[in-house]
Amino acid sequence: MSFLVPCPHCGPRDVYEFRYGGEFQRRPPPTVSDQEWADYLYARRNVAGPAKEWWYHRQGCRRWFLAVRDTRTNAVLEAFWPEDKPEGAG
Repeated sequence: MSFLVPCPHCGPRDVYEFRYGGEFQRRPPPTVSDQEWADYLYARRNVAGPAKEWWYHRQGCRRWFLAVRDTRTNAVLEAFWPEDKPEGAG
């Protein structure tokens, strides 16, 4: 079974065309404490189920996008440009 990632520009492609960029997190303001900054950089939720993640299509359009992937099955539920779905919109 292959693992396909649906690039919003290029369509479904094999996962080996992409670079995984990690879980999506809101960047903290510049005034946070050292501990809060360390948490942003290194702490991950690592959920079992749907997770919003960054992906980079390195062998295609060479753009970063967000995808919601079920970490239990690797099924990508949706993929979108960050500007198309602002934080808090779902």
